[in-house]
Amino acid sequence: MPSHAERRYAAYAPAQIYELVADVESYPAFLPWCTGCRIYSREGNVLHANLRVGFKMVSESFRSRVTLDPVERIDIAYLDGPFRYLDSRWQFSPRDDGCLIDFFIDFEFRSLLLRKIMGPLFNEVVRRSVAAFIARADTLYGAAKVGGAPGRRAVSAIQK
Repeated sequence: MPSHAERRYAAYAPAQIYELVADVESYPAFLPWCTGCRIYSREGNVLHANLRVGFKMVSESFRSRVTLDPVERIDIAYLDGPFRYLDSRWQFSPRDDGCLIDFFIDFEFRSLLLRKIMGPLFNEVVRRSVAAFIARADTLYGAAKVGGAPGRRAVSAIQK
């Protein structure tokens, strides 16, 4: 049952980071291990997506319900695929000079084989994925300036 919580600062408006995370269809363009995405329904602020992820010889697909609370929060609920369960959420809090991003994910693979293969890589995969969203912001919005210096800084990272 790996879980991961991470808090990151980004020198972008919460709306900008929210838009990146809400743009699920673009994930294969920049998110490591995401090899495909298909939105199969949209109703108001809820969308249903099929995401394909792969690493070396392992490739899996899963369906989820993504609930969008504009600019503030995104909740992902697992529907079907290789997991026993998956719970994930993003929260975006404004700061004077940017956005505080709170990310949480908790899941368990059904297959013992997948647990053994992916378990040791889990924290690295999640850290690199969260960093990929900030790198995407740099690409789309220009490199962030934090205290006059280029780049961004992590406020804290909490792992379980």
